[in-house]
Amino acid sequence: MSATAAPPEPRSYYGRPVIKKPAWKTPDVPLYLFLGGLAGASSVLAAAADLKGYRHLTRVGRVTAGAGLLGSLAALIHDLGRPERFLNMLRVFKPTSPLSMGSWTLATFGPLAGAAAVSEITGRLSSAGRAAGLAAAALGPAMSTYTSVLIADTAVPAWHEAHRELPFVFGGSAMTAAAGAALMFAPVDEIGPAGRLALAGAALELAAMERIQRGLGLVAEPYGKGRAGWLVRAAKVLTVAGAAFAVGLRRSRTGSILAGACLLGGSVVLRFGIFDAGMDSAGDPKYTVVPQRQQRMREGTHA
Repeated sequence: MSATAAPPEPRSYYGRPVIKKPAWKTPDVPLYLFLGGLAGASSVLAAAADLKGYRHLTRVGRVTAGAGLLGSLAALIHDLGRPERFLNMLRVFKPTSPLSMGSWTLATFGPLAGAAAVSEITGRLSSAGRAAGLAAAALGPAMSTYTSVLIADTAVPAWHEAHRELPFVFGGSAMTAAAGAALMFAPVDEIGPAGRLALAGAALELAAMERIQRGLGLVAEPYGKGRAGWLVRAAKVLTVAGAAFAVGLRRSRTGSILAGACLLGGSVVLRFGIFDAGMDSAGDPKYTVVPQRQQRMREGTHA
């Protein structure tokens, strides 16, 4: 009785990657992903606080949204190399292109969030600033998640195969980041909404990441090994700790600062982990070859 042959090892010519890694730099792109999410979710938190009459929390949210927007734009332009390259992306409005729609989302959200933040800081044109803040909040969810669609639209296996889950990961992580900033800088008597946002964001983020790591099979490996795996695990610990502190210690100024720092740290570390996992998967041929081979086998079975 002959032994069953082992499946062939996935290979490529000279062991080189099957796909080309994105020419994106670290830390520019991970920070761009994080700060854009922080800005979008903070604008939503600020609008909700404004409608509920939390004056200091509104101010913190709008200033955080403006600062996050500026940081995200600076990281993007630094990665592109020249400012005019961002302007060139606005020459086309294409609803089917995540890059085009993301560029227009950023270009529309930016002036609104900036105007709201400037109004808060200077105390001038408060009515116009409030209107700008509410308008920015309408774009906040898109601002928080469009970058997940952008990276999932590439051929990078760890990102592309997680295209259903990544928007929820990014949205939840943006919520925890916005809550973290509010917990750190808003007065204790106004941080109730931030604590609730932290819990909701943590639950969404952790559930979506669990689905990625358990449901994607081989392609999920990069999220659990090497530097990317360490970062993803560290992000989970920080997020869980931050959410726990937000509930248990929110009446303490020291506790709210600790909770906020953990939530912000978890959010930014997660973006670096996801970025590294994608780059690792692009560099190893097996993450491209094996899923394609399995897909062909399934199609042959159903034929």
